[in-house]
Amino acid sequence: MRFPPFSFADTLRCVRALVAPVAFVAGVSAPTDSFAQPAPDCPPLLAHTVPRLQDEAPQNLCQYAGRVLLVVNTASFCGYTPQYEGLEALHARYARRGLAVLGFPSNDFDQEPADNRSIAEFCFNTYGVKFPMFAKTSVVGQTAHPFFAALARASGQAPKWNFHKYLVDRDGTVVATFPGAVAPLDRRLTTRIEQLLARAPAVGR
Repeated sequence: MRFPPFSFADTLRCVRALVAPVAFVAGVSAPTDSFAQPAPDCPPLLAHTVPRLQDEAPQNLCQYAGRVLLVVNTASFCGYTPQYEGLEALHARYARRGLAVLGFPSNDFDQEPADNRSIAEFCFNTYGVKFPMFAKTSVVGQTAHPFFAALARASGQAPKWNFHKYLVDRDGTVVATFPGAVAPLDRRLTTRIEQLLARAPAVGR
């Protein structure tokens, strides 16, 4: 029995069909195409690309448009480092309702000397962190990443220490800030999160 010859396109389709299930079984998520044009409804605050912590794959923050965001600068050797546990608890409690906790390790306060891979292993092995984490980032001063510079401009407040928290509504507006001393499960913070989750995005978003 003779089979018609395969074209290059046929071969490529077969390879994709074989690879896709393997990636799914392994729990590997395809990296976001951070080079695509941002969606028209992406708020200016989120129009930034940052590397993912575990593999430094570029991530477009527009993928979080329409969600309530808690943006936190973190560190592995700080008195507030156990807050990772509370941040993960927030992620587990509210992610399905639309909250995204975004962690940005930073050595701006000299308490995050490790490289990205070591930070990722520490976060997962010590605190079971599953919320999105990004590569080590400068968050204050002239070297601050543009995303953190935008957060500081919008709120009038740059981080003064590790685990500073910016709360952003579904429309991409910074609505509150909390210093590192405010724990993730503090009622002052969870109350604001619940209020924001209950609101729909503005019309046109």
